[in-house]
Amino acid sequence: MTRYRAPKRDIRFVVRELFDFETHYRKLPAYSEVDENLIHTILDEYAAFCEEVVAPLNRSGDEEGCTFSDGEVRAPKGFKEAYRQYAEAGWTSLPWEREHGGQGLPLSLNKLLMEILAASNVAFSLYLSAQPGALETLSVFGSPAQRETYAPKLVDGTWNATMCLTEPHCGTDLGLLRTKAEPDTDGAFRISGTKVFITGGEHDFNENIVHLVLARIENAPAGTAGISLFVVPKFDVDADGNPGKRNAVSCGSIEHKMGVHGSSTCMMHFEGAKGHLLGEPNRGLHAMFTFINASRISAAMQGVAHAEFGFQKSLAYARERLQMRAAAGPERPDHAADPIIVHPNVRRMLLTQKALAEGNRMMTYDLAMQLDRAAHDPRTDDRRRARQRLDFMTPIAKAFATETGFEAANLALQCFGGHGYIREWGVEQNVRDARVATLYEGTTGVQALDLLGRKVLGTQGTLLAEFIDEIERFCEAHHDSSLMSLFVSRLAGLTREWSAVTERVGQRASVNPEEIGAASVSYLMYAGYVCLAYYWARAAAVAATAAERTFESGEEPDFYESKIATARFYYDHILPRTRACVGVIDAGAESLMALNAESFQF
Repeated sequence: MTRYRAPKRDIRFVVRELFDFETHYRKLPAYSEVDENLIHTILDEYAAFCEEVVAPLNRSGDEEGCTFSDGEVRAPKGFKEAYRQYAEAGWTSLPWEREHGGQGLPLSLNKLLMEILAASNVAFSLYLSAQPGALETLSVFGSPAQRETYAPKLVDGTWNATMCLTEPHCGTDLGLLRTKAEPDTDGAFRISGTKVFITGGEHDFNENIVHLVLARIENAPAGTAGISLFVVPKFDVDADGNPGKRNAVSCGSIEHKMGVHGSSTCMMHFEGAKGHLLGEPNRGLHAMFTFINASRISAAMQGVAHAEFGFQKSLAYARERLQMRAAAGPERPDHAADPIIVHPNVRRMLLTQKALAEGNRMMTYDLAMQLDRAAHDPRTDDRRRARQRLDFMTPIAKAFATETGFEAANLALQCFGGHGYIREWGVEQNVRDARVATLYEGTTGVQALDLLGRKVLGTQGTLLAEFIDEIERFCEAHHDSSLMSLFVSRLAGLTREWSAVTERVGQRASVNPEEIGAASVSYLMYAGYVCLAYYWARAAAVAATAAERTFESGEEPDFYESKIATARFYYDHILPRTRACVGVIDAGAESLMALNAESFQF
């Protein structure tokens, strides 16, 4: 059975040849000493750890799952030890400030490693998913005392963190939350309420868990305007920064989920728990969005991971599985049948997985670079542009990468036929594990409304125009190339269409606001397909130059030829999906909203 291996060659292509991370880091004083050798040393060591320590726990963790008894949660066998080794190796401290014990390495480098961790064992990776957002939120909104108390322990992995947002009756509408915060005599607050879907809310890894909790102070405004954010540790922290007595926080149950069985998803009860205000009163949702946006980019990386994992499994199987003959004649006449990779339909499934995994990798790594620039670029205008790019691209990356990651996981199962439906091969687990990524950190529908309603129409199209300008400059720079003309002519046409489609939706929405919701998901998917077309065209341009060089030296022309062939496949077989997206967008809201709610029948 094929085991996951980190796709280091493709990662190096994106990091070194496509985006040139070394030059990118050299422009940022905080990271100017990070060179290519360090990047690849870290990549090699991290990949080895994940392949040897974390990946072997993937299937056993799924089958055993978490156990819950009397408020205590135990992770599957091996998880706690793997986490201890992970923290001791320094992986939890990689991108954080040296003043808190971090290594001060780039945020982007940490993000790309998260793809490898998720592909190795997504359930295990989820125990580490809240740490980045918690540290970033503390860094931006925490007081010096709060940072000094919590950051070092989170950085070294001694403590862990959670994000406690929603409640049983809320779902996405956090304005409905009822958790209350009552001022205490010592300046702290007493937090009371129930939170659900809390990843890692309780487990046996750490000596303390730091919960970041949304709650409403007495007499606060209704809705989201009256929400505040609090730090609520599992154990109170004494004057020396050590865990003291148990806080009034308990796990009421764990969810029995479709997938990611090795990750504890908890219902948490806060029963007058001691909490400390983080940031300003009634500005909690604003502060929490630092946390949420970090988690959305991590979720996008998870989509890449599921596509890559499935592709590796199904490619190995398709090369070995013998079934029927190639239509053009036997390719293995000395065998009873040919390997299924010769069949066009299997090629379609494999290439779709490959195109989506590698295309989304390019998009998410580009987004990771913007995190570096937004935090550390010395030029004010460049920091602003990076933040705007993050605002625009985050909903696209989160929703599109997870939706297509789930699609790729399903295609991997399909490549196996009936064998994919049984547990033996691991691809059915990947399908189950992938499904939740389209739901948490804001569903695809929520991301779509954010993109179209806020980031595009809400800015009068300025963020979209900046991205389109970038694509058009690329097309202009390559329009004379015979190879690239295949890509840039279609890509340039799509940018014009994107602007026109946006204008049509905006005009309809000015009359009927339901038009935004009616168009939003198809609009987001259209945006995702165009974004990947841009990244695949850039990859083809780099690969074409490299292929000429390596062909002469005899190094590895096959890799670059594969890049160009995959780009062509993407343009021929996946990019035409934009036609359906435009059709749905232009159909508008009329037929969608025509049926009264009372008229739905079964």
